Amino acid sequence: MKFPSIALTLLFASGSLAAMGTATRRARNLERVAERAGNPRQSQPKSPVLDSTQSEEPDNSTHVEYSSNWAGAVLIGTGYNSVTATVNVPKPSIPSGGSSKTTYYASAWVGIDGDTCDTAILQTGIDVGVQGSSYVYEAWYEWYPDYSYTFSGFSLTAGDSVQITVKATSSSAGTATISNLSTGKSVSHSFSGESDKLCEYNAEWIVEDFSSGNSLVPFANFGEFVFTGASATTTSGTTVGVSGSTIIDIKQSSKVLTSCGVSGSNEVYCDYTG
Repeated sequence: MKFPSIALTLLFASGSLAAMGTATRRARNLERVAERAGNPRQSQPKSPVLDSTQSEEPDNSTHVEYSSNWAGAVLIGTGYNSVTATVNVPKPSIPSGGSSKTTYYASAWVGIDGDTCDTAILQTGIDVGVQGSSYVYEAWYEWYPDYSYTFSGFSLTAGDSVQITVKATSSSAGTATISNLSTGKSVSHSFSGESDKLCEYNAEWIVEDFSSGNSLVPFANFGEFVFTGASATTTSGTTVGVSGSTIIDIKQSSKVLTSCGVSGSNEVYCDYTG
């Protein structure tokens, strides 16, 4: 999971905000890893489901759950070893009633595991953040429960089209790749010998309100994230779309902040409704 910091400084450039976010994200995640050893429930990758209902989409077999930190779509099965999608980077805004002195964040990522299997998550994605009139856009990779790392020297800006992909080559190894289709630049990170093993039970397309320590960061009005070309592959070589996914929306203090769903077999959408 992503755990960036809350920056409270009034004067900063977007570059310095990114640097501050990266440094404190790592510190906060070290705290999170320590907490996991002592209290596993508090470190579940997806927060406990608050309640559930049946989707109002035409396909009423789609199950909708509410979480305090995750929104999006999850396929639950066995043998998922690759997940991909393309997202456009939105320009975030301060939510209604918010303060220009507070930093608000949202993240979009693809991953393997973290729902019905919480021993590890292989994930990669993007962060968008806003404080006043300053913005931050970062790309990152992570093998949970280790903390996240920012891809250095990889630029993003609002409007960019970004393909995000994770591939597991075993339960303890894999790659995270992000390609900025608007600039032609691509970055990748390889993992190997990870002690926390994947189950390969979940394929995910997620919008997240991440945590800092024991608290959720203020959630940005991200507008809309749309995961196009969303698909997963299995160890048997089968490629699947998002049909049959469990849909998750973020609900905090009895208020639903997102509206997510699937469109066709290869698209996941999440709109900010808070």
